[in-house]
Amino acid sequence: MLKKLFVIGLLLSGCSSDVGYPTLDGKTIDVAAPGKLLVINYWAVWCAPCRKEIPELNELAAHHADRLTVLGVNFDGSQNDTLRSEISKLNIQFPSFISDPRVTWGLGPVSVLPETLIISPEGKLLHRLIGPQTLASIEALL
Repeated sequence: MLKKLFVIGLLLSGCSSDVGYPTLDGKTIDVAAPGKLLVINYWAVWCAPCRKEIPELNELAAHHADRLTVLGVNFDGSQNDTLRSEISKLNIQFPSFISDPRVTWGLGPVSVLPETLIISPEGKLLHRLIGPQTLASIEALL
């Protein structure tokens, strides 16, 4: 009987849709069912269009915190103090993932920066935006 319960528990845990990805600030975001819109931006410190759009994304995060969460992903895979330094240098005011969640939606690697994904509260990919975005361009999609 105990063996059957163990097997049932393993099967049920395999059915979970929890796909959590940690952020640099220690939180974990379930991208498969986040509960509100996610705006995930791919950036690099050397990317001029990225540097231009980051203030727009900071403003989006501040103005719409009740409806969405803006998150970043460093294209170069920087970690720890290097990532913190790059975030500070670009004045990124939203959390950054420490690993890339795009496999959740079956997406290949980023090939052009910046790239922004908009994810529904249920975890579905709604939009894949290539190139720099503005506050207005993203608000138009919401």
